[in-house]
Amino acid sequence: MSRWRMLRATMASSSLRTRVVEQVRAAAGGLPATFWFLWVGSLMNRMGSFVTPLLAIYLTRERNFTIEEAGIVASLHGAGAVLSGPLGGAIADRFGRRTALLLGLWLGSAGMLFLGFSEEPLWIRIAAFTLGILGELYRPVVSATIADVVRPEDRARAYSLLYWVVNIGFAIALPLAGWASQAGFRLLFIADAATTFLYGCLVWWRVPETHRPRGPSRSALPALGPLIAPLRDRAFLGFGLPTLLMACIFFQSAVALSLDLRDRGLSTAEFGWVMAVNGVLIVLLQPFAGPFLSRWRRSAVLAGASLLTGLGFGLHALSSTLALAALAVAVWTLGEILNGAVSLSVVADLAPAELRGSYQGAYHMLWGLAACIAPAVGSWVLEHRGRDTLWIGCLLLGLLSAGWHLTVANARRRHMAALRLTSTSVSANED
Repeated sequence: MSRWRMLRATMASSSLRTRVVEQVRAAAGGLPATFWFLWVGSLMNRMGSFVTPLLAIYLTRERNFTIEEAGIVASLHGAGAVLSGPLGGAIADRFGRRTALLLGLWLGSAGMLFLGFSEEPLWIRIAAFTLGILGELYRPVVSATIADVVRPEDRARAYSLLYWVVNIGFAIALPLAGWASQAGFRLLFIADAATTFLYGCLVWWRVPETHRPRGPSRSALPALGPLIAPLRDRAFLGFGLPTLLMACIFFQSAVALSLDLRDRGLSTAEFGWVMAVNGVLIVLLQPFAGPFLSRWRRSAVLAGASLLTGLGFGLHALSSTLALAALAVAVWTLGEILNGAVSLSVVADLAPAELRGSYQGAYHMLWGLAACIAPAVGSWVLEHRGRDTLWIGCLLLGLLSAGWHLTVANARRRHMAALRLTSTSVSANED
């Protein structure tokens, strides 16, 4: 009997290993080497993302900014990010992905040091805006490069894996940042800049050009056409505007959430652990999100993402303890996982091959716009109207965004069907 039980246990263990191997192959198999170099670079860069989550605390503690002034600085960073998306995408379409990546990563590293060594309020504001432009320049280029090298049917899986590894880095970076900040905030700026610079070195070493750049234009405004093309695409706008609303909710985590939890008695280290829930859940769930969600229409997934994001931030009205704050973060993280699983693949399907950088840039511009608007508005509401007004407002915005996604779903479905008749670069994912 004992031998029989040992045999059954061995067979069960072998079966489990087989299933795990099959799941790993389904999630990560068949993707090109260029994707994996970008994947590794993103992990390395994100592990050093120490500054942004603690920027409001740094400004109020080290530089004696008020809550509202800290929100304005964060919004200036977001204003730079609004410009960085279209700029990075246009550079990638016109001069090539590799050039745009190297410019964005190496200049972004310099921009982080500029902010870290700025001491006067005026220079801090200028540096935050500069970092917003330079530090976010590479993001749409990475998305466009993946669309270039990954087969249409594998893009959602590739973007999900990229989102996953970014949040592995996030889960590691936040507790480290909270701990390292005790030795001085300037160290965080230097480490953040170093990881970004090393990502650029990896691109220079191993990432080839994936897009044949167009020849130089004689127009006085050579980038104007690519910049406005996504904004003239009704299908893209129908997807992008509710995404903007959801992003405005999400970016309350940049300033308002840290300040609210601080006022409730949480230390910097405890805030780091609360936010690490976000990264840990994404690490555990994101690899399985793509296969699981493939049976659902993308419009329904996007609506669910908005609903869960609004509900999670709404629950912060009750975040009087560490456990309740962690629960709220867990709920809106589920919304983030849903959005991360499908959104970039929708953008890649909507974009003509020659304008992939510009479409991805427009998508990142929406997130930059939210990063510009949300911190200033959120910090003002928190200071002048109170936490309950802020978090209930987030819940209502989430409901509005979810309804919007469902309302435009049929129109985008017809548009995608028409695109499939003329292009082989559009995936078969159902909208």
